[in-house]
Amino acid sequence: MRMTLQFLGATQEVTGSCHLLEVDGQQLLLDCGLIQGGKADQLRNHEPFLFEPKVIAAVVLSHAHIDHSGRLPLLVKSGFSGPIFTHKATAELCAIMLKDAAMLQRRDAERLNKKRVKQEMEPIEPLFIEEDVDRAMAQFVLLDYGDMTRVIPHVDICLSDAGHILGSAIVELFLGEGVEQKKLVFSGDLGRAGMPLLEDPSIVDSADLVMMESTYGNRMHRSWNDTIEELKQIFSKAISESHGNILLPAFSVGRAQELLYLFHLYAKEWDLQRWKICLDSPMAIEATSVYLNNYPLMDDDFKRFTRMHPGQHPLLSNVEFILSTDESMLLNDVHKGLIIIAGSGMCNGGRIRCHLEHNLWRSECDVIICGYQAISTPGRLIVDGAEQLTINGKSIDVAACIHTVGGLSAHADQAELLHWYRHFKERPPLVLVHGESEAQEGLVDKLREDNSTCPQALAIATYGDKLDLNSLPELTWIKP
Repeated sequence: MRMTLQFLGATQEVTGSCHLLEVDGQQLLLDCGLIQGGKADQLRNHEPFLFEPKVIAAVVLSHAHIDHSGRLPLLVKSGFSGPIFTHKATAELCAIMLKDAAMLQRRDAERLNKKRVKQEMEPIEPLFIEEDVDRAMAQFVLLDYGDMTRVIPHVDICLSDAGHILGSAIVELFLGEGVEQKKLVFSGDLGRAGMPLLEDPSIVDSADLVMMESTYGNRMHRSWNDTIEELKQIFSKAISESHGNILLPAFSVGRAQELLYLFHLYAKEWDLQRWKICLDSPMAIEATSVYLNNYPLMDDDFKRFTRMHPGQHPLLSNVEFILSTDESMLLNDVHKGLIIIAGSGMCNGGRIRCHLEHNLWRSECDVIICGYQAISTPGRLIVDGAEQLTINGKSIDVAACIHTVGGLSAHADQAELLHWYRHFKERPPLVLVHGESEAQEGLVDKLREDNSTCPQALAIATYGDKLDLNSLPELTWIKP
């Protein structure tokens, strides 16, 4: 029985997750995510798939973030009609996030077409529209953690909690039958132990091949206690010295809810009663409701609070939800005392750009970057020290105080990635995905330093690479 795995996204970069598995002539996709970054990166989403969508038998989705799920409507639009297997909470979040992505695709196309008409160029179509999202959502098959499910002939899967966002999954895939069966473990995006809200990432101890993310493969996050102290100092200084606003660009799913919870837990210690806290993101507000409705999936502390304080929601207290555009625009007239949480997390869209336009040039303001920033995104430019940023066609000076709080990351750091991999028996072959080259090379060096951890075979996936799974534990690459 022939089995192959081809890497078609998130190869030496952190977006566009997509991997093609073929078993006995049947094709299965692991994730189908949007490529994010600068304009050139986003244009790559319009390139044809390197496979025939109509031939794909099924998709297994690790979690809801757009860089893992965002091209599913395009896949359906292109002819895919099979099931999409994922955790039930992921499906709830995708219903929100993919609709928002479709709206953005439509708006971007409308804006570009106004320019193209003036240049006497043919109009372009959005990548997908809301109707494509509806069709894709109708194909979702909802699973719980621990369910063993046959997804195509000769392939069974089981999902475990990855601890990254609500519903995020480590995917165990059992390929083939009997003594020839191979087990592939796809980490998805791994979270971190000891973080608020979510359970710790599940441990898996057996595999014939591991595909592991490597976003922070060369970095260590600050400890949780140090991170809390760092945030306390930022707020303390802002109160006593800056007298401006604080902006937090945040991913609408995961980071926004974590920030709301922290503001509840540390309201008194951080003197937050002096601030007006606004969650300015309709999508994050919807996602927060999904989190609350799925509280049994949360960690013990959150569940304990929910049981002890029925009717009190720690994700809702001390925060004003901003739904309408008019309400959001009114915040631009407030020059101090505001904490604004808004998307997008990489500052490349959403309401945060308007708030940056009105606050980034003001030295009394603060911007807290608390998530991964892909290359070429405005958020990455800010982190890398850009002196100016172009927002809505205007050149805005960067005079606000910029804080990069890596300890809030929802991705495992180098030590946590190593810790997760060390639980596998007999050091199975390891292929790194979902990381920039520098991060992946740093992780490879660290793995090779430790003989007790170093895999039997180790590789960094390159776009288009195809692996012969029948040859495991050797990594044998199939030439095109």
